[in-house]
Amino acid sequence: MTEILMTPAAGISRPQPPEQTQLMNKAREMEAMFLSEMLAQGGLGDAPDSFGGGIGEEQFGSFLRMEQARLMVDRGGIGLAETLFRAMGGTENEL
Repeated sequence: MTEILMTPAAGISRPQPPEQTQLMNKAREMEAMFLSEMLAQGGLGDAPDSFGGGIGEEQFGSFLRMEQARLMVDRGGIGLAETLFRAMGGTENEL
């Protein structure tokens, strides 16, 4: 079964071979991980006692950052996924 890959920046849907779809999904996952780390380094979620404090606050803050990063990628991200996709063997006309 061929899946449809939607790139928010292009706004164009094209049928993609499964391996290209998987490759793009991995590239998007890597972009989300990068953005999550950048959000952490920028201090997102570092407000003291924002959830009442405690040892679990830091761990749950990382889940929040990761979900925010995924949402950023879903809305177009910073273009890193497309670059990674091409670097991993995807081609521009297959985006």
